[in-house]
Amino acid sequence: MSSLFDCADQTQLLTGMRQARQAVGRGDLIVLPTDTVYGIGADAFNAVAVGRLLAAKGRGRQQPPPVLVAGRTTMQALVAEVPDAVDRLVEAFWPGGLTIVLPSQPSLTWDLGDTHGTVAVRMPAHSLALELLEETGPLAVSSANLTGQAAAITAFDAEAMLGDSVSVYLDAGTSLTGVASTIVDATSLVGGADPVIRVLREGAIGRDRLREVVGELLEPDPADDAA
Repeated sequence: MSSLFDCADQTQLLTGMRQARQAVGRGDLIVLPTDTVYGIGADAFNAVAVGRLLAAKGRGRQQPPPVLVAGRTTMQALVAEVPDAVDRLVEAFWPGGLTIVLPSQPSLTWDLGDTHGTVAVRMPAHSLALELLEETGPLAVSSANLTGQAAAITAFDAEAMLGDSVSVYLDAGTSLTGVASTIVDATSLVGGADPVIRVLREGAIGRDRLREVVGELLEPDPADDAA
């Protein structure tokens, strides 16, 4: 049986945060607010919990979840290297709606799915999410929805889709933007012969803003078919 907590109520907030931490600790799933959309989360270092997350969404291992972190220091522990251009992106857009894919730290013992040696990391701009991440450590987090359906922008949206597969729902009202994060692939900046930053998903951070920070390292804009 899952529980939903209204985080605008101080008593429910304290109870909800405690139960969310406990749920993560025992390998259960939680739904948490972020600055983009609501996310379904699990302990990133618990392979069984990550498997439950993928199953709850109706996904397979070929679609591994990103990892939310509380800050740059945690990111450094998860990735093999932080190139200068990625440093600039982090400085400009974290916390916020930018997910960055990099080669993962090879010494880590985790299983997020078929990542091919990479990890997608983001620091969300939401105080509750950051507080939780400080206490739990990195969380594997994907949008709180069934695959093929719209991402949840309220905890009630998420509960309607995910039901009792999630132990704890933290309700912090409607998502601040409702726009999913932009995902960029910066893996070729680490030892690649042709370094380039590719946009895997356009979202909260536009290409123009990215190019202002990294210049020609960003891939060319897609051709306009209507031209």
